[in-house]
Amino acid sequence: QVQLVESGGGLVQAGSSLRLSCAASTRGASFAVMGWYRQAPGKQRELVATITRGLTQTYADSVKGRFTISRDNAKNTVYLQMNSLKPEDTGVYFCHARYLGPPDYWGQGTQVTVSS
Repeated sequence: QVQLVESGGGLVQAGSSLRLSCAASTRGASFAVMGWYRQAPGKQRELVATITRGLTQTYADSVKGRFTISRDNAKNTVYLQMNSLKPEDTGVYFCHARYLGPPDYWGQGTQVTVSS
């Protein structure tokens, strides 16, 4: 059973930076896609950023230019560098990964709180 373990969340002031990490328990074949989603209180989970095995990146419009996703295929680890954080970035951030087909794998989530 693959497990994803996130780290790096915390409480910061607006304008600060945080770096999230997500490590998979497997060191086998690298995932086709890895990414980050977030869920704010009372809202649905939304996509933040994804990155393919070939390093193609996609971002939500709300984080473009501020967040950068990267990965280490050999370690099956994905990172999210978050700069210029805003209060609206507050939420639980979930790591996601999948191979070419199901199932999807999710981490347990890490809390990011940005104070104004």
